[in-house]
Amino acid sequence: MSYTISRTLDTCGLNCPEPVMMLHKTVREMAAGDIVEVIATDPSTSRDIPKFCNFLEHELLVQEEREHRFYYHIRKKDAA
Repeated sequence: MSYTISRTLDTCGLNCPEPVMMLHKTVREMAAGDIVEVIATDPSTSRDIPKFCNFLEHELLVQEEREHRFYYHIRKKDAA
């Protein structure tokens, strides 16, 4: 990993669709190229967050599960 995380979004304990809704709000507040780390406990995020990134063209840098938590690093797409 050779990048700096700009924000951390802890959605532990929240269930679908709250983690993705919070991610969407957070990404809107970020500058292009900034990176957010999302920490979640809802297994459905492993499906929903990659779909969110793909649909909105954000770059999913990390997707992993450790100790019953899901971690994602997402780079906001550059402005067009």
